[in-house]
Amino acid sequence: MKKTVISAAIVCLLFSSMLTTPSCIGSFSLTNRLLGWNQNIGDKFLNELVFFAFWVLPVYEVCAIADVIVLNSIEFWSGSNPMAKGERMIEGQDGKYLVRCDGKGYDIISCNDGSSVRLDFDQAEQTWSFEANGERHMLFQFVDDTHVKLPVAGGEYRTVEVSQAGVYAYQEMVGGPAFAAR
Repeated sequence: MKKTVISAAIVCLLFSSMLTTPSCIGSFSLTNRLLGWNQNIGDKFLNELVFFAFWVLPVYEVCAIADVIVLNSIEFWSGSNPMAKGERMIEGQDGKYLVRCDGKGYDIISCNDGSSVRLDFDQAEQTWSFEANGERHMLFQFVDDTHVKLPVAGGEYRTVEVSQAGVYAYQEMVGGPAFAAR
């Protein structure tokens, strides 16, 4: 009887801790990359056949376990996922773009005219920036969980709340109704 009560208490404690502690769920990039590759092999029948074969041979299971145990843990503790690097072709309204990720930022290259832009994230400063004409320009900076610093006229920056009201206030600051019409 005493073992049953202790076991039930431990189960209740573990269950309540799962509900009250923050999650360390990662992006499952290895499993998602495998699934994305599987979805683009051919027609839906070939995709399903390969999916079933990878499920029977435990390819998906091994990828998921590697994500859960190794890659998501690395992502949780370091803040970056080692599988996040790569490149992808994106179809935009005005053409195709090649997006390359090196784990620290993105290179976006237009397939139409070859122009490119580099977006970088500075972990120490918590900023996203881009480079143009040899100069680095800050796009925004994370202040805390609910605020960001955004550029306004004259090269200054204002702290804005990340909410619908904050976005509306920023729109009013930088151009009013003309900004909303763009």
